Amino acid sequence: MEEKLKQDPSDCIKVVLFGPESTGKSTLAMQLAEHYNTVYVPEYSRIYAEEKLRFGKILTLNDVLPIAEGQMRLENELAPKANTVLICDTDLLETKVYSESYYDGICDPVLEKYAIQNTYDLYFLTYIDMPWVADDLRDRPHDREAMFEAFENALKTYSKPYILLKGSIEERFKLAVDQIDELIKMKA
Repeated sequence: MEEKLKQDPSDCIKVVLFGPESTGKSTLAMQLAEHYNTVYVPEYSRIYAEEKLRFGKILTLNDVLPIAEGQMRLENELAPKANTVLICDTDLLETKVYSESYYDGICDPVLEKYAIQNTYDLYFLTYIDMPWVADDLRDRPHDREAMFEAFENALKTYSKPYILLKGSIEERFKLAVDQIDELIKMKA
């Protein structure tokens, strides 16, 4: 199982959209991928949860590792197709935060190991100033502040490089592009 959570080596710049649900991560991931003419890694937990929901089932603690494995499989498959930058619409650290938030502080030690060990050039922490958009999977409209704090604390605890994105979609996009452009310049 550990191999399924391991990040393959890559020369591309990797950035992660990170934060609570309904904060614009997926929209921004798609915009950034289009802007940089590259691929983005979708949020596997959404794909997985939608499939379970189709059959009337809900997520449990037993689903966390399969979700983490699916996320890393997608990232490792897509990284070689990236054009300089790989945009990740989540990572294992986000899966860890959700596991602990939804399942009484529990996170599988193997998931925790790779959530900390896998590396990214920059995280974009999305703030909760975007309007809440309900759907069949989002379920914590009243816990947004606590969830935001959990995400930010994870980044701080593990010394992950991050930029806070606030404001409109356009403002977030501009700041993200400015930061990614700096990373590209530094790597050149």
